[in-house]
Amino acid sequence: MQKIQLIFIPSPGLSHLASTVEMAKLLLERDHRVSIIVLIMKLPIDRNVDNYITGVSSSHSNPTSRLCFKNLPNQGFDPSSKPGGIFNFIDGQKTHIREIVSGLVNVETSGEGAPRLAGLVLDMFCTNFVDVADEFGLPSYVFYTSGACCLGVFSELVSLKFEQGQEPWQFINSVGELSIPCISIPVPKKVFPYMLSTDNPMANIFLTCFNKFKEAKGILINTFYELEPYAIDSLSDCKIPKVYPVGPILNLSNQTDSHGSSSQSAENHDEVMKWLGNQPDSSVVFLCFGSMGSFEETQLKEIALALERSEHRFLWSMRKPGPKGASQFPTEYEGFQEVLPEGFLERTEGVGKVIGWAPQVAVLSHPAVGGFVSHCGWNSTLESLWCGVPVATFPLYAEQQLNAFELVKELGLAVEVRIDYHKKFNAEEGDEQEIVTAEEIEAAIRRLMAEDGGGGVRQKVKEMQKISRMALMEGGSSYMAIDLFINDVIGNISDT
Repeated sequence: MQKIQLIFIPSPGLSHLASTVEMAKLLLERDHRVSIIVLIMKLPIDRNVDNYITGVSSSHSNPTSRLCFKNLPNQGFDPSSKPGGIFNFIDGQKTHIREIVSGLVNVETSGEGAPRLAGLVLDMFCTNFVDVADEFGLPSYVFYTSGACCLGVFSELVSLKFEQGQEPWQFINSVGELSIPCISIPVPKKVFPYMLSTDNPMANIFLTCFNKFKEAKGILINTFYELEPYAIDSLSDCKIPKVYPVGPILNLSNQTDSHGSSSQSAENHDEVMKWLGNQPDSSVVFLCFGSMGSFEETQLKEIALALERSEHRFLWSMRKPGPKGASQFPTEYEGFQEVLPEGFLERTEGVGKVIGWAPQVAVLSHPAVGGFVSHCGWNSTLESLWCGVPVATFPLYAEQQLNAFELVKELGLAVEVRIDYHKKFNAEEGDEQEIVTAEEIEAAIRRLMAEDGGGGVRQKVKEMQKISRMALMEGGSSYMAIDLFINDVIGNISDT
């Protein structure tokens, strides 16, 4: 049988890399003919990517023996470059990627028994490399790490800009609510990504990147049909390639902290698990806001006040904002007392615990955890459903407001702190950050931790937990979508 090889190119950052590796593992487990090379673009500020790769490479499982990694040069990233410093860094890798592809094609044609290079699988932010695939007559595929609803929204905005000649920010701001084909209910303009609702140079960069999707052979989406049936069905009517809902793709077994030391992460993990082990089942509300999630002191004090008033047990992952004016990840506080209300830690001792980095999947999997206050990043959303833990939505940036809107208003799988909160990064002097009040947060926590999780949300999430797992089992919707993708990849190279 013909062996095939795929090149995966994730965008920089551990979250996209981890999702890419998990996607690769699913393909390798499904078909022994497949081997995969992952090309790594590592930013200087990514401190622990090497540890993650070492952990994956040292696995003795059979599929990972057909998975290898190749580092690309990490020079050329300027975090102060605006707009689009990260995209400039990605585009600067084109020459190196072309050389790697050329080398693999030459080995293949030399008759040395190498697997046939069957295509490039590109992260959603790496679609400029479609041109490299085209140079060598190779098909390209997009790996979309968010959900189908979000993909449908961006596809609509791309169509507006490049086919109808209308700037998306003008469309978004034209009325209070908008009708989008991939969502069954009107969408308030406040939940669109802030960058796309203003005349922002970065909007053009993003939409140009997404416009390249149509040149790919297909799009792998990190979702499953039963979660987003309306959105997935609507995508078949869009002017985009064939979609494969192959999720939930989760990094369940290798939680690595990309912004701190591995030893510190392991120590925190053990401490957190020990504390949770002393709490009653479903009694703890967990607050965690992702790898870029942090708040200024004023907002932290509102959250603290809400937790204390709610009288619920809590585990709060709190990170210190990075330096203003720079693309820096949050860091750890030397002491939480410096930003929390006076006496808060003493008053909540025994019922609450404030930590820095959190082993999120391990926490969500613990029976003591009964609710999750989340930024609604897509990975966190899928993890909460996989673990059967209902969410209270507190989105911060990117597409998280859209995710929160979908979860609360369309799917009924979450309760709302806010769905339209936008954290302002590098706000202009005098431009005050919006504050979510303690009253709002407390009310949401009480709904979240109620027996029905706020109008039956808890039961719906438990049902979706079972469905999410069945999707990846033999005969499940995502299982079959993965098979379809592999068959299509093989069919595409057979046609050339």
